[in-house]
Amino acid sequence: MKIHMLALTVGMAVSVLACAQKQGRNENDSKNKTMDTVAKITKTDEEWRKLLSPAQFSILREKGTERPFTGIYEKNYAEGTYYCAGCNNALFSSKTKFDAGCGWPSFYAPLIENNVNIKIDRSLGMTRSEVLCAHCGGHLGHVFNDGPEPTGLRYCINSGALVFRAKAASELPKSK
Repeated sequence: MKIHMLALTVGMAVSVLACAQKQGRNENDSKNKTMDTVAKITKTDEEWRKLLSPAQFSILREKGTERPFTGIYEKNYAEGTYYCAGCNNALFSSKTKFDAGCGWPSFYAPLIENNVNIKIDRSLGMTRSEVLCAHCGGHLGHVFNDGPEPTGLRYCINSGALVFRAKAASELPKSK
């Protein structure tokens, strides 16, 4: 059992390091972004635990990370919008989602810039840019500068931090 847990821990660390290594930016390239236009909500840990599953609580409130290639949205390409699982804040559109091959849902831009905040994260012995929900402060994942055009960014987001709502059939483009 101990060997299994050690292997799992090492595997996750290698995945995180591989994603971070692709980043290629130093801490001076990324500035903390603070948005005052989104109303902030605060709850106690007890209140959050009542609202969130244990996995969601671990990710959103304790900055946990799901194992790569295990999240329910990693291979989801339906049309719709991704919301914060903690507060229902609209975060990402399926239109900006792409397969980065890193094991987590990846987007090249947020739906609305002010709905996410970026903060320097120096955990795990490296410097990364953490993505937070601007409304509830929940940890969503990290952003790297190795994404596709037009932004060149890769928002690497935990499925457990998200709730997906597909577009209604009436909202989808009509086939010709």
